[in-house]
Amino acid sequence: MKRLLRPRRPLIGLLTAAFLASPLSVVSTAEAATPAPALIPKPVSQQVLSGETFTLGSSAAVGVIASPAKRAAATKVAEQLAAQLRRSTGYAVPVVPDAGTIRLSTNGTSSLGAEGYQLRVDRTAVTITAATPEGLFRGVTTLRQLLPAKADSAAPQAGPWKIAGIAIADSPRFAYRGTMLDVSRHFFSVAEVKRYIDLASRYKLNKLHLHLADDQGWRIQVDSWPRLTTYGGSLEVGGTPGGYYTKADFAEIVRYAGERYLTVIPEIDTPGHTNAALASYAELNCNGVAPPLYTGTNVGFSSLCVGKELTYSFLDDVFGEVSAQTPGDIVHLGGDEAHSTPHADYVTFVNKASTIVTGHGKRVMGWHEIGDTALPAGSVVQYWGTDDTKSRDLARQAATKGAKVVMSPANRAYLDMKYNKDTPYGLSWAGLVNVEKAYSWNPTTLIPNLPESAVAGVEAPLWSETLDDIDKVEFMAFPRLPGIAELGWSPASALNWTAYKDRLAGQGSRWDVLSVNFYRAPEIAWR
Repeated sequence: MKRLLRPRRPLIGLLTAAFLASPLSVVSTAEAATPAPALIPKPVSQQVLSGETFTLGSSAAVGVIASPAKRAAATKVAEQLAAQLRRSTGYAVPVVPDAGTIRLSTNGTSSLGAEGYQLRVDRTAVTITAATPEGLFRGVTTLRQLLPAKADSAAPQAGPWKIAGIAIADSPRFAYRGTMLDVSRHFFSVAEVKRYIDLASRYKLNKLHLHLADDQGWRIQVDSWPRLTTYGGSLEVGGTPGGYYTKADFAEIVRYAGERYLTVIPEIDTPGHTNAALASYAELNCNGVAPPLYTGTNVGFSSLCVGKELTYSFLDDVFGEVSAQTPGDIVHLGGDEAHSTPHADYVTFVNKASTIVTGHGKRVMGWHEIGDTALPAGSVVQYWGTDDTKSRDLARQAATKGAKVVMSPANRAYLDMKYNKDTPYGLSWAGLVNVEKAYSWNPTTLIPNLPESAVAGVEAPLWSETLDDIDKVEFMAFPRLPGIAELGWSPASALNWTAYKDRLAGQGSRWDVLSVNFYRAPEIAWR
């Protein structure tokens, strides 16, 4: 995982000019009138190439141009693209070295960063150039939006397969662009998590935050404390059967996410939100008595026993095993809504827990409440406030200690908030959040006097108290998740609701092809 700093692109204009420089890029009056494609996130720079149309034919091939060190990963990106094109077109679409009608090259400039890319479509070829395979992957997600929606079909469709000429130079505004899936309140299978990864990765998100432990269920295997999952993970909200990820399951999620360039961030929420652990092991309780399993939706009633040394042995085992299963450099220790933990105990606990996390070679991440503690170097604080003074103060306090802040305002970015009063799922404690409200905010100005340099990026959490299957998850995430993704990727100057909602309207046909159960928001003229 890269350092959570806002990328600087001092050469983007020069690089774009150089990339566009050819007879095809001369802008005529007619060319200027040609509409740009409805891409989400909006690229930093895009230029329509008038009179240039690429047609994907039966002889199409995906060529890989890469150094030996990058070839395997670049070929994996090419294979993913080719596999989908085979499904939808029925063509053979081989992956070949150094040639092809679609060309993926890692010979791009490093000035666009690890995720930046250049894409050019003309009558002869589609070319994506980047400095890294990750950049190629981001470019491919753009290419997939340039293709007709039916290119995402699971079965062969009739052509033609045309792409209008265009040149794009692109790189992200923020290094952290994430979504969170709560698998604790309701458990989601490996296949369901993969489905969510597939959809999220289409919009250039690069972090998957998994909320793995809460009062209602513990979802990740810890060999040294086996009852956490076999007992603590046995139920979910409403008392229905729960579940958990074995180490093999979790490894598969990490692998699958990694191939789509999402880094998994595991969260073990502490010291509150811990009833599943307390119910599993009586000795973790201050009074030595295990509470019953909990299947409701209240918060703030549970707490690990701050004064017991066993608590920290437990955390060392848990964070150690979870860290070993996670190649990313961040572990999220929670820290929110610890209402039953006295404040002095809370500070003591988080300081000790942070030391344990860093002792296992990971950086600490936590909800904004941890801003009141002694944060280790490299910490990340996740702001989930609703414009309240206390939450904003804690985020600013964290920044003064050198922490980066991920913006997840509940009244804008929480995907489980209802769209309107009639939404059949979700909650409304942070307000009603329609598609416009989810999009119309600026991560660097939402908290007054928080330095722009302190903002790591954005994350859209999705809590699952009312969501018990992936269809309901999709309904709440789409169409709002792409908007949060654009806030994280596109330059601030590109963010405009009127223009965005027109581009968003074009995504509906793609989601129909993918069988996404999206909410057809009435403010969007779906097409």
